[in-house]
Amino acid sequence: MVKKLHQENKLQMMVDRDLKDKYDRNELKEMVQVALLCTQFHPSHRPKMSENVRMLEGDGLAKKWEASQKLDTPKLKSCCEYPLQKYMDFIEESSLVVEAIELSGPR
Repeated sequence: MVKKLHQENKLQMMVDRDLKDKYDRNELKEMVQVALLCTQFHPSHRPKMSENVRMLEGDGLAKKWEASQKLDTPKLKSCCEYPLQKYMDFIEESSLVVEAIELSGPR
């Protein structure tokens, strides 16, 4: 939904009505762009937390956003068409399929 609002240039629909026009439209656009970068399909395309902080501080967002628009993201035809097949090549490299490890001893 956020991506669609961004594409249609309707981000103001996300703003609390109580704010009326008392918000920075450019800042809203930048925050949405950072959020969209953080939710890209492939985890390796998502920015690191330190990059997110820098972008929110106004450093490097334009360059990162432009680069993300050139990435080829998969277009899924339907959620039911290929139920598991659409994830098969992704599952092996997914950060979601990592075994838990103990980071420290008992506390």
